[in-house]
Amino acid sequence: MSYLTEHRQKFDDLKHHLNNVEQIRREANGGNSILFAFPPEEESEYIYKVKELYISKAGFIDVSELLVKFIDSFEWSEFEKYYKDYRITPHVIFKSDDPSGDLFSSIIKAIETVASQGKIPILIRTGALYGTGIENIHIMEHSSIMSLLYPLVIFYPSKIKDENLFFLNFRLASRYRCTLIK
Repeated sequence: MSYLTEHRQKFDDLKHHLNNVEQIRREANGGNSILFAFPPEEESEYIYKVKELYISKAGFIDVSELLVKFIDSFEWSEFEKYYKDYRITPHVIFKSDDPSGDLFSSIIKAIETVASQGKIPILIRTGALYGTGIENIHIMEHSSIMSLLYPLVIFYPSKIKDENLFFLNFRLASRYRCTLIK
């Protein structure tokens, strides 16, 4: 299916789900989230289109910008050493119990800020999460996400093969219980 035909259908599906938020709310994991799957090589086109369609209704949270901001909060040599020390357990760096904050906390705060403005929170550039130990399910299951007025929309660069979803086209995704637009 061509990008133009496929994107129309996906954006129609997104509009339908956002107009019927009560139908997608569930008590299960990720019940107040929409995972919007698309080919990674077409990410720019999909982001351009969602911004065009939802510019006044949504707030866009760019995970890549939050990652860079988090890394910049360290001196580079300090971050490099820290990362090398914990490269096998990256969640210790990016999703920790550190009260000074981490990447995960920054993402949740950004979502809460958008939601407090009465807008739909849309996470973009989520491929930047690869290697951080932060999974989409961690974000979806967070108590503040589960209680949002509008569902969290996660732009998810992936491919579908044999009914399996592969994040960034190679990493098998978990079986999400959220609403999946594919």
